[in-house]
Formats: sequence, C-alpha cells, structure tokens
Amino acid sequence: MNPMPNRIKVPEKSRRGISGVLKEIFTYSKNMKVPTAIAMLLAVAGAILTIIGPNQLSKITDLISDSLYGEIDLDAITKTGIVLLCIYGFGALFTFLQHYIMATVTLVLSKKMRGDLSQKINRVPMKYFNRVSHGDILSRVTNDVSTLQQALANSLPSMITAIAQFVGCLIMMIATEWRMALSAIVVTLLGFLIMALIMGRSQRFFIERQQSLGQLNGYIEEMYSGHDVVRISRADRKIKDTFEGMNTAVYEANWKSQFLSGIMQPLMNVIGNLGYVVVCVVGSALVLDGRISFGVIVAFIMYVRLFTSPLTTLAQGMTNMQTAAASGDRVFDFLHEEELSDETEKQKAPTNIRGQVNFDHVRFSYPDNPDKIIIKDFSACIQPGQKVAIVGPTGAGKTTMVNLLMRFYEINSGDIRIDGISTKEIQRGSLHSLFGMVLQDTWLFEGTVRENLAYNNPNVSDEQLEKACRACGIYHFVETLPNGFDTVLSENIMISAGQKQLFTIARAMIQNSPMLILDEATSSVDTRTELVTQRAMDALTEKRTSFVIAHRLSTIKNADLILVMKDGDIIEQGSHNELLKKQGFYAALYNSQFEKA
Repeated sequence: MNPMPNRIKVPEKSRRGISGVLKEIFTYSKNMKVPTAIAMLLAVAGAILTIIGPNQLSKITDLISDSLYGEIDLDAITKTGIVLLCIYGFGALFTFLQHYIMATVTLVLSKKMRGDLSQKINRVPMKYFNRVSHGDILSRVTNDVSTLQQALANSLPSMITAIAQFVGCLIMMIATEWRMALSAIVVTLLGFLIMALIMGRSQRFFIERQQSLGQLNGYIEEMYSGHDVVRISRADRKIKDTFEGMNTAVYEANWKSQFLSGIMQPLMNVIGNLGYVVVCVVGSALVLDGRISFGVIVAFIMYVRLFTSPLTTLAQGMTNMQTAAASGDRVFDFLHEEELSDETEKQKAPTNIRGQVNFDHVRFSYPDNPDKIIIKDFSACIQPGQKVAIVGPTGAGKTTMVNLLMRFYEINSGDIRIDGISTKEIQRGSLHSLFGMVLQDTWLFEGTVRENLAYNNPNVSDEQLEKACRACGIYHFVETLPNGFDTVLSENIMISAGQKQLFTIARAMIQNSPMLILDEATSSVDTRTELVTQRAMDALTEKRTSFVIAHRLSTIKNADLILVMKDGDIIEQGSHNELLKKQGFYAALYNSQFEKA
C-alpha cells in the first residue's frame, strides 16, 4: 500500500461534451427515444400554454380599465378568467406528465447502467485494475450514474421548456408590440453573451471536479481498508498530507465550478430587472402617445418575466448538464473499455477432469510493461492428485504462475494444458469452475454464515456445512453464535483474521472443485490452529491436484512436488527431503526460517 500515490492527470476538457454525452445515451438506450420525445413535446406544449396566459391577462386588464368609465362586463371577465384557468391548468398537467415520464425513463436508464457497469467489471482484463483504483470505479457506479440520472430527469426537460418558452415569448412579444419587444431583446442578448462566456470557462472545472472526486474516493477506500497498517506504520501524517492535497483539489475544482456557475443566476436576475425598467419606460411613452393600451404594458411585464426566466433556468440547467457531461464521460469511458475476448465458440472444460497439468515453456510479461519478463521459461508436469508447492522469495513469480493457470492474464508464449487440453481452448468461466481458491485476502460479506459458506452453491445441506466446519475447527465458534448457521455476519459479530481464513477454507471444501489453489492459506492462523488447518488441508487436497503457494515452508513438507522459483525460473524441484539433500537454494531458504525463529 502506497501512502503517497501519484496524482492522476485531469483532462482539461471533455471529449464528448453535453451533446456528445446525450447522443451516446440515446445510442446506448434506444428505448429512451420515444418516451423522451413525448416528454419534450409535453414540455413544449406546457410552455406554449404558459405563453398564451399573458394575452388573456391583457384582455382582463383592458376590460377592467374600460369599466372605469362605464359598466363592468362581468360575463366577459368571467369567460376570460375561465379560459385563463384552463390554460394554466393544462400547462401544469403537461409539466407534471413530462417530469413523471423523464423521472421514470432516467431511473430505468440508471438501473441499466449500474447493471452494465457491474457486468463490465467481470469482462475487463486484469490489467485495467492495475491502473485504476477500486474506489474510482465505485465512484463511477454510484456518484457518476446518480449525477447523470438527476440531470437528465430534472435539467433536460426544464431546459427544453425554457427554450420553448423563450422562443414563444419572443414571437408573442413581436406580434404584440415590436418596439417594446426590441427593447427587451437588446437587454436579453447581453445576458446570453455573458452566459456563453461563463460556460466556456467553467466546463473544464466540472470535469476536474468529477475526476478529482473519483481519485479521492479511491484513495479513501484504500486507506480505510488498510487503516490498521497505516496506524502501525505511523504513516498518519503522510496520509493526512496526501488526503489534504486531494481534498484541496476537490475543493478548488468545486469552488471554481460553483463560483462561475453561481454567477449566472444573480446576473440573469439583474438582466431581468433591467428588462422590466426598459419595458415600463418605453411602454409608458407609447401609452402617452395613444399607440397602445395599458393592458399591453401589463402583458409585456408578464412576457419579460417569462422571457428572462428561461435564461435563469438555462443557466442552472447548463450547470447541471456540464456536471452530467463530465459524469457521462467517466461512465461511458468505462463501458467502452477493452473487454476480454468472446469465447462462446470455445469448448467447456470436461466434467471428468483428472487434474494433470503441464506447463510448457511458459513465458510472460505484464501488458503494461512488456519489456520486463516475469516468467522466463517455465516448464513442469504435475500428475493428477499431486500436491504441488510453489516456494521462493518475494517477486519470484509464484502468484503470477497461479494467475496464468487461471487465465487472469494471457501468456506471451508457450502453453498450459489441463488433461492435455490447452487452457487457451477452454472458456474462462468453465476453466475457473475447475478450481477452488483460498487466498491470503479473506473475503466475507454481510450475510448469514450459511450464505458465506455456501456462496453461489445453494444446494448445500446442514450436514455438509457442519462437516466442513468441523474439519476446519470452526464448528464450535459457529455453535456459539446466536442463530448458528443463520447468524448474520456483521460488524457486531467479532471475527478474528484467523477465523475468517478458516471460513474461506471451509468454503473451498464445500465447493468441492477438482483442483485447488491455496495462496498462503494458513498465513493468518496461530501455530495450534495451523495444525488443525493443516489436517483439514490434507483432507481437502486428497485425490485433488492442488497448488500451494507458501512462505512458511514447514506447512508444505508433505507436498508431492516442490517447485522452487527465483527470478521467474524454476531453479529446483523435488520432494522436501530430496531438496534438503541437495543443500541448494531451498535448503538455505528452509534453514533460514528456523534460524530466524
């Protein structure tokens, strides 16, 4: 764990932009097109009805002003009022319907995105996780998808309504009184110009905000998962300094983006108020000349409000859509990542696997660094049912060999065969089903003991669970739990690291795969528990081809074959006693552990 990771370079601008992300969304989810089109039509219809309202209000004003010198025409006022009420009622209904439709389709979209992102994680090659933190991926699945959904549900319809309202008001204003309309338009154009300048400056800060937030989430996830190591290493100060740097980057990106976008709304209010002043002055002059009635001024004041309010809506909507564009970029970047090749045409692993494994001149380097050869020329023949121990110093290539056996990475040259069949010809999922795995990193999720032990294997009886737990020495612990196998493992249940390791060993026993991979499976247990675990491991590996990666050499004395690796090559192989007699590298490694003890 590195407490001082390198900062991720943040791109200055989005490759797609708002229009590009919208185009990508409608390509990604074709079912959105029709509902979105209906919602947009309803938004336009609602805006048109809203625009018609001031014209009716002008009629009522004129009817009332004319009655000052005569009798009030209540029937005409009532009819006009009913028409106005219907207009605003249908406008509100259309607005409700378009928001309901958009909320529904965007929630469906976000559900589909999260599902696709979850499946995508299983299809990207392992090299992707070498360069992107888990926290950053988590941020894309949660924060970015949620931000995109909210912007599409709220901001997009509002912006369409605002545009329709703006254009409609423009037409109605020109049709009503072109001189007053020109006065309002000149003032409004100033607001458009300022908004365009601000948007051009603020887009890159929205992108930087999402990128820096993803980086911060990744760092926090890494540090909290290794919190005990951080405290023991007394790296608190370095962690805090690095966190402060990342937190400051998030703050600065947020501050700059929110400051620039926050200017737009008060600025639009000033422009709107200035529009009122201009309309009143020009309108008063025209009334005094007898060219227009007083009702036209009242209607125009309403039109100016309806004409300038879309600018505020557009300003806020563009702010949200800029954030959505940055989030959409991150989501679609991940969805478009290179995937593992399609293997539907390849064969599935045979059901009657014996477990013979041949490594034939295997050569491998990691994709990110092809010049550095990790496995240079690895050859070995493992017979069915043999227990093979792989030992060697750190970095010798032990875990890498297991990753290649599981095809987490593709080899550069050579071949790996199981029962004479090349692993390249077997589907990955089918290949993985041949192996049970117990790793150094234990994994228990919040669920019952039964669910954790019988993970992805629902047809497991209580007798099988009990047998596996007894073999691993954890049945007494399960009995002490409030509900036995039905106890939910949560933060309230104290489980030691050794007990977690025993649970994962029991899980491998229940899985009952024909071959096993044990990567430091006893690293977290004490000496007494190790003896119990070792007996369980012996029972587990009986009649199964098993690969055991071990640093504690006392645990692999009974291995049928020990492969001693150094710098990516097998330098020695044989049984424990044979290797000790050679007095070579293995003997020196074995004796050094007892000297340290």
